[in-house]
Amino acid sequence: MNSPRTTLYRDKQNAKIMGICSGISDYTGVDRKWVRLGAIFLAFATQGLAIPAYFIAGAILNKKPPHLYRDVQEQKYWQGVRQSPKRTAREIRANFRDIDRRLANVETYYVSNNPRLTSEIERLR
Repeated sequence: MNSPRTTLYRDKQNAKIMGICSGISDYTGVDRKWVRLGAIFLAFATQGLAIPAYFIAGAILNKKPPHLYRDVQEQKYWQGVRQSPKRTAREIRANFRDIDRRLANVETYYVSNNPRLTSEIERLR
């Protein structure tokens, strides 16, 4: 996936230090406080080895573009894509099949209940 919406960024708008935890939160959809608590736990569990990794990530990752998502619904959609692209593709295919089925039902209803349209179609054949 080559979209800017599927890239991990530093989120400086919601940052406490460098925006790494809020960027991970935006990327995964997990609440920021849980990601921050996990980072603190990881710093203690690794005896401080996670701290240089945090600053390296801060130096490597790009800042999040200011208008990456139009609204919250689009943000949730892209978080779902990042978590499970195959599931998202299945959901989109299912939505298109449902739309196609409903459109076919509307066409059938309109054509079968409209004798004038039916006669015009028959005249064109």
